[in-house]
Amino acid sequence: MKRAIPVVALSIAGLIPVWRYEPSIGGTTTSAAEPTPSASSSAATSGTVVKGTTIDTDKGPVQVQVTFAGNKITAVKMLQQPNHPQTTAAVPVLISETLKAQSADIDTVSGATITSDGYKESLQAAIDAKG
Repeated sequence: MKRAIPVVALSIAGLIPVWRYEPSIGGTTTSAAEPTPSASSSAATSGTVVKGTTIDTDKGPVQVQVTFAGNKITAVKMLQQPNHPQTTAAVPVLISETLKAQSADIDTVSGATITSDGYKESLQAAIDAKG
């Protein structure tokens, strides 16, 4: 029991920098969406590429680029996104859900509601522009 208290205290002290860590993203364009090894890199070379409108949110601008093969969404890339940890965590989820749903009718990511709403609006604009 005497060792448990220092171990717990040191463990918490060691985790504080991890909890406070905020990755820096240069500028507003980012490749944070790339961790999901979807078809985004391979499909970007073929198909129709359409940019969604830039949506200004309270957290910052959001803009997507969608790659289509026929009427199928094969890739989504964030061209602009807020520099915020919840946004960075939400982007791969939003892209994955878009590729599954093949539409902008996806759920909002908890903790990143503003970014999710901007993402869906920009995505819908790209889908509409594709026609």
